Amino acid sequence: MRFGVEEEFLVVDAETRSVTARAGDVVRAAGGRLGARVAGEITEHQVEGRTDPCDSAGELAGQLAEGRAAIAAAAAGLGLRIIASGTPVLGDAVPAPVTRGERQDRGNATFRGLHAELSLCALHVHVEIPDRDTAVLVSNHLRPYLPVLLALAANSPYWDGRDTGYASWRSLFWARWPVAGAPPYFTSAAHYDELVAMLVEAEALVDAGTIFWDVRPSAHLPTLEVRGADVPMTAAESAAMAALVRGLVASLLPLVESGDPGPVVEPEMMRVAYWKAARDGMAGAGVDVLTGATLPARDLAARLLDAALPGLEEHGDLARVTGWLTTLAEDGDGAARQRAAEAKNGLLTDVVDHLVEQTAQNGTFN
Repeated sequence: MRFGVEEEFLVVDAETRSVTARAGDVVRAAGGRLGARVAGEITEHQVEGRTDPCDSAGELAGQLAEGRAAIAAAAAGLGLRIIASGTPVLGDAVPAPVTRGERQDRGNATFRGLHAELSLCALHVHVEIPDRDTAVLVSNHLRPYLPVLLALAANSPYWDGRDTGYASWRSLFWARWPVAGAPPYFTSAAHYDELVAMLVEAEALVDAGTIFWDVRPSAHLPTLEVRGADVPMTAAESAAMAALVRGLVASLLPLVESGDPGPVVEPEMMRVAYWKAARDGMAGAGVDVLTGATLPARDLAARLLDAALPGLEEHGDLARVTGWLTTLAEDGDGAARQRAAEAKNGLLTDVVDHLVEQTAQNGTFN
């Protein structure tokens, strides 16, 4: 089961550490080495790194490290840096410098002020599932785990030079969009396509590519795309998160194949679980969306690991993922580590410096 990753990064000035609208320059400078594995995003604050489809987590981790190093080097040559954070730490990020184009113009007209705060960075994991019906039904089974995945990757505590009090402020922004967060419960790909067509007709979307649900069949690839996490601070974390997602998908496939349509989860429970995951990350308690019980985030993560165990063992990724979860338990999630960097001297510039260092770090969990 092949998989791949898209990571989004913020471009910052090396001197001020503020976010800066020079992503296009970085993409052009890195393109000679990475080709299609580097691209622009919706704003000029963001650069996107991509992997090719990979068979193993080791191959994926190598491409992630290579891509980050190349983008960081290209930025450094321009007096810039890149950071892997879900939101900017410093700088004037509002209104976001949206790139130009017909599609962007339609987005500006449709979403208006929402486009002003789009300097947000996520991790998108693609898992190869050529059958769209199967992909949609797997998403039903994935839905209860989405808040836990969000908590594991929480890495956006700051916005506009202040601590928001949340671990994933980025996810709070996405919650305001008309089509975002956990997807609805679907019975088939036809049901999915019917609802998307209705949303387009209702002018809630620019097109099918602007579906921002945290799980969706890719609009252009034979994959299921899981896209609800903040971009992790390090390449090793991105690789481990991708391995966990693939392991979970592989473990859920037999349920779909046996005819199990997946659990029906009350939308309000999903909303509450998302909010608690965004607020506290791995440092607090989360919600079991099937029972409403409040449980430590670590316990919910352990349940997720149990659910993904068959797929992780199948692909040889158990040690990588358990190593990552152990490190999270010891060092905290990305939000906790950003705050720890500020706590040393009380300076947000130290947070940015820490992110710059960690973004280009090459490590592993196994």
